[in-house]
Amino acid sequence: MGAAGGLAALVAAACGRSRSTPTPSPLPSVTPTPTATQVGQSSLLSPGGSQQAHLPWITNQSSEAAGWLVPEPTMTPTPPKIPPTATPVPPTPTPQATAFPPGPPSKLGLFVARNHPQIFELLDTKAVTVVKTLELDANFVRQIKQHSPNTQVIGRLPDGDLAQVQLSELDPIAGAHAYVERLLPFADDAGRRPYFDGWETYNEPVAGNADEMKRWAEFEAERTRLLGERGIRSVIGNFGTGGPPLEMWEYFLPAIQAAQQYDGWLGLHEYSAPTIYYLTTRDNMGRYPGVSPEDSGWLTLRYRQVYNQILIPRGLAIPLVFTELGVDGLVDANRPGPLEAMGWHDFQRYWAENGFGLWGPGAYVEQLVWFDEAMRQNDYVIGGCIYAMAGSASWESYEILGDAARVLGQYLEVHAPV
Repeated sequence: MGAAGGLAALVAAACGRSRSTPTPSPLPSVTPTPTATQVGQSSLLSPGGSQQAHLPWITNQSSEAAGWLVPEPTMTPTPPKIPPTATPVPPTPTPQATAFPPGPPSKLGLFVARNHPQIFELLDTKAVTVVKTLELDANFVRQIKQHSPNTQVIGRLPDGDLAQVQLSELDPIAGAHAYVERLLPFADDAGRRPYFDGWETYNEPVAGNADEMKRWAEFEAERTRLLGERGIRSVIGNFGTGGPPLEMWEYFLPAIQAAQQYDGWLGLHEYSAPTIYYLTTRDNMGRYPGVSPEDSGWLTLRYRQVYNQILIPRGLAIPLVFTELGVDGLVDANRPGPLEAMGWHDFQRYWAENGFGLWGPGAYVEQLVWFDEAMRQNDYVIGGCIYAMAGSASWESYEILGDAARVLGQYLEVHAPV
């Protein structure tokens, strides 16, 4: 594994969310895990971590597609994507999915933008580890804890209340004080404080150089101190997929140290596409690639490089939460798959044509289960929030309400804490 990831380029962004694409170094090779051959079925996680096949799938007849060479992530910014116009297709019956077998407690959670009844159906499994929400209504967060008392809740002020931070112009100390003054009416409110476990700040900051990263670290350290002295936890960083470059992390260590002192957490986003395995050491290993503690990546599983190379050797392995995760076509302009695809809905045909499952909702949950298994292999990981449930407008292709939530719910029911 290279010691540094290279400077990441900012790629497509919309509605305040941004994606960064890293410069890769060679990743360690791993022994391929055999893919499933049970035609007509899909993979599910067994209690021992083995993969079985249970949902409909097709065999890819293209040896070229089955043997991708992992391309270098692009360094060219990608323009904002516009979802393609859907081509009407005849309705088909929903396949009957075989149930997931019981297994160890899940670390999967939810990103929630607004209240919706299906959220509470998943919370009632008692297996949703963490919820990150932009819905700050006191009754809503109270109900989350009533349905699932052990679920950790992270809040963030809605995008309309916070512009994207420009680190080149940021006054770290004054900015931190101003931010805390804006946040305290929510975070220190008697009707909300018992139900929120941590607070983020600006979404997906991008540091273009060492000076900007130092500004961001100083801002986050001061914010963490101001809130920590009031007994309010900070979730720091909140970096987008593929960033920051590994060599920039040393400039962020003062914020990590402040979070360690005040019981804070590190927040990261991890996405990939056309599958959640892309650009990991398990890429090109088929539909059921498995995952081991030695695996790593440049988009998903990138966090292991940060912890193994930087934080753990310095005694700074603070708790980690993925406040966004999933499949996102915006993270790499040179990836395989449909050019204009954004969220997982846009990759369903690609998955069907390349042996990753005929039924999109089941195929997507399989990939989330893979990431769940990886999270369980690292004790410092609290959990990860699937983007998104009851999400914001213009991000419908990421939405997991409906069939995907029902498949996820069955998985969570048999992966709840004992």
